Amino acid sequence: MTSSHPRGNDEFGMAARIRDPDWSTTPLGPIDRWPSALHVAVNLIVDSPESIYLAWGPELVFLFNDAYRPILGPRLPHALGKTLPELWPDAWEAVRPWAEKALTGEASLHEDMPVTMARYGEDEKTWWSFSYSPVRDQNGAVVGLFCITNETTEHVLRKAALQDANERLHSLVQARTAERDILATIVETTDVMIMVSDLDYNILAINQANADEFERVYGVRPKVGDNMLDLLADQPEHREQVRMGWGRGLAGDEFTFVEDYGEADRVRPYYEVKFRTLRNAKGERIGAYQFVTDVTERLREQAKLAKAEEAVRQSQKMEAVGQLTGGVAHDFNNLLTIIRSSVDLLRRPDLVEDRRKRYIDAVSDTVDRAAKLTSQLLAFARRQTLKPEVFDVGARLRGVADLLDTVTGARIRVVTELPDDACFVRADVSQFETALVNMAVNARDAMEGDGVLTMRLRRGSTMPPIRGHAGAAGPFAAISMTDTGAGIEEGQIARIFEPFFTTKDVGKGTGLGLSQVFGFTKQSGGDVDVESALGRGTTFTLYLPEVEVGPAEPHVVGPALVASPGGAGRRVLVVEDNVEVGRFSTQVLQDLGYETTWAANAEEALDRIGARGADFDVVFSDVVMPGMGGIELAKELRRRLPDLPVVLASGYSHVLAEEGAHGFELLHKPYSAEQLSSTLRRVPKRSRSSSE
Repeated sequence: MTSSHPRGNDEFGMAARIRDPDWSTTPLGPIDRWPSALHVAVNLIVDSPESIYLAWGPELVFLFNDAYRPILGPRLPHALGKTLPELWPDAWEAVRPWAEKALTGEASLHEDMPVTMARYGEDEKTWWSFSYSPVRDQNGAVVGLFCITNETTEHVLRKAALQDANERLHSLVQARTAERDILATIVETTDVMIMVSDLDYNILAINQANADEFERVYGVRPKVGDNMLDLLADQPEHREQVRMGWGRGLAGDEFTFVEDYGEADRVRPYYEVKFRTLRNAKGERIGAYQFVTDVTERLREQAKLAKAEEAVRQSQKMEAVGQLTGGVAHDFNNLLTIIRSSVDLLRRPDLVEDRRKRYIDAVSDTVDRAAKLTSQLLAFARRQTLKPEVFDVGARLRGVADLLDTVTGARIRVVTELPDDACFVRADVSQFETALVNMAVNARDAMEGDGVLTMRLRRGSTMPPIRGHAGAAGPFAAISMTDTGAGIEEGQIARIFEPFFTTKDVGKGTGLGLSQVFGFTKQSGGDVDVESALGRGTTFTLYLPEVEVGPAEPHVVGPALVASPGGAGRRVLVVEDNVEVGRFSTQVLQDLGYETTWAANAEEALDRIGARGADFDVVFSDVVMPGMGGIELAKELRRRLPDLPVVLASGYSHVLAEEGAHGFELLHKPYSAEQLSSTLRRVPKRSRSSSE
């Protein structure tokens, strides 16, 4: 992210006012030395049409945009660069709790909040809708806050007037004073639009505002004594609307709705319409009354506030995406550096054999690390292709506990607390064990290699609300891992599952281990919760849905599954749209002893296979291709030629992530030559007679 001075073309606007002063005497320092996050935040507010201010740093230095200037009143000339408490001492205590929450990383939204302030020298009661959002730097630390604010005093006062009128009418009924003259007096002296009718739609009382609006909408002027339905006799559509709306109020319903009464060729007003039943002292229905209030400005302010909030969220989302892509680029560049250097050295003709083997091993190991990196990213994004199966959680925990000594070291004691009864879940076993190892590594580092690591399993648990998401009744298997380490700061707990976020020293972690834990549990239908206290350790708890276990199906291995050595001349149709990968795959297969044919897409593959597929023993297809994809091709071949085996290959596919491999053999990219050969040998052999 590059720094730039505040944008803006208005030489008298806030962009110029922020750019020109000498900031060296303020806590912010010279503008050329401002951090990039401050430049980004300032540019965001000066470009916004909403009234926004920015409070930066622990001192909360105050900066604002043009839309905010009218709010300052007489304070405008000396507002820029002041601290928030200095500038608004009269309002500071009212908003201080929300500002302090924003500085801890917690956003908040408030509507129609009362604030007593002295904008013009005397205390006045005002109301405001506003939001506070934390501002983070490139490392994720909170360095200030945004406040998007709009004054709603006029709306609140109108609402209070409406409520007052409503209460006066109710008091009228309760006091048995439903005479028309008193009713008319109350209605006519109220600013909001009110009309009252009897059970036959005759108007008992109406004030000027409602009469004007009725005439504007329907083209006729109503008055006391008129029948609403007769007034609209020549407008059957409007007559039916009035009959249905008032009918609900007359029938005893009390309801509120927002209606658009505007024409298409102008700015449309929106009205909040409230119907209430009018009853006499005995509780009998004698009519209904209607309150109508213009809520256009309120809805516009809400929309503007929501739009500005979305702009802030989008800005912060882009900042997070920048951190993610930067982390990916950093780690992949490191891996590519090893591969590139090793390949360059392998080209040297005088390279001795042991060095050649070392560089070849380095390339192979680095590819494995790159594959693990992408796997962890896909796990966090819940886009990995899982292979779920039913297994006993307790048995797996015992097995992992036996292996953790090599992960945690001799000075960490591993304790298991498991129930006597078996507990079954349906999940990817490999990913489950990887999640446990990732949590164990995290715990080891938190304990600095010395302490107690306790793994517990609880059956039949409910899943509590986690990070704002609703809980679930279950039953869930609750797998917890507790360490005796330093604990996690409260402000960091919400971020520990973010990709590449880590509190470890450089070179001691990628920040993807806990991302894998998060992605795996969410994609498996569960979640992961964290409880921590500084100096008292941390507990991670995985919640996975429990399943009932039926009789196990017998696994039969027939003669068709016997592996043959090498390719043995088996005929493979390679389906791959990428030219480089297609050439490489066919060459590798030929070197392994297979006969190969290459098709650039699924449609070409179907043409080559023909009606009986007599020329091929197996199809090896990529999943993601233009037109018909690999899964569609495999399903079509299963329908046409069920005896022709299909092996799929993919680095990532959203269909695989969401639906699985549909029963086909799947090879994950990147794959080695041995993995490819082993997978092809594993598929059933096709008899020559079936293909001839």
